[in-house]
Amino acid sequence: MNALKNPPGVKTTGMWLFVLSDLLTFATLLVIYTALRIANPDWPRPFTLSPAIVYATIMTVVLLASSLTMVWAVAAMAEDDRKNTVKWLLATIAGGIAFIALHLTEWRHLVLEDKITASTGLFGAVFFGVTGLHMLHVACGAVYLSILTAGVARGKFSAEDIETGGLYWHFVDLVWMFIFPLVYLMAVKP
Repeated sequence: MNALKNPPGVKTTGMWLFVLSDLLTFATLLVIYTALRIANPDWPRPFTLSPAIVYATIMTVVLLASSLTMVWAVAAMAEDDRKNTVKWLLATIAGGIAFIALHLTEWRHLVLEDKITASTGLFGAVFFGVTGLHMLHVACGAVYLSILTAGVARGKFSAEDIETGGLYWHFVDLVWMFIFPLVYLMAVKP
């Protein structure tokens, strides 16, 4: 009943539409990945527990922690506590940057030591395509949150703006919760 009294604003509705369309993109890519993996009995299983799964697990923890700091930023802004909103947004951005740094370190290892690239077969193409698109979303989210942070610090933006940024950030985190098991854990060397 409360939703009828306070319908979402145009910004929130627009973000929901974007998230739904982006969800279709990631869902399609993950379904294609799964179909290719099932159809190919010789599908590569390049990941060892260390360093690949350890890196991916750390990346997952970092991203989940950044989701928590985003929740705290939204809560602080709902109380018009701009100082804490800025603090939690900066922590969220730091989590996104740490995720990207860990991901690039992992890519470097895969390319230089395991000789897996986007041109070494279907696995490489799909792996770098899916994880690269996700990393691009994290980077765009960090830029988006940086703009919100600067605005909040100057007294601009509303609680809805921060909530809309949080919606995007949580979506990016949720997508990773599907990529991690499907792409990483299912490709561990026996």
